[in-house]
Amino acid sequence: MRFQQQVEKPPEVSLKIWTCGSEDCNGWMRDNFKSNEEPDCPLCGHAMIEEERTLPVLENFSAVSHKKE
Repeated sequence: MRFQQQVEKPPEVSLKIWTCGSEDCNGWMRDNFKSNEEPDCPLCGHAMIEEERTLPVLENFSAVSHKKE
């Protein structure tokens, strides 16, 4: 008999995201991962729409987020 490890789920919060405006594309990104103020979809190039979604907490340590300091 195998014992399954209990994996703790990360906490979830309501976050601002950007979703692709094209009905044919499922692209989306978290607001803190966008590359400019009004991003285009990295998958298809269409304009993205601001929305809100409940997602697990992630930290973005990229250089883009540190430019504002």
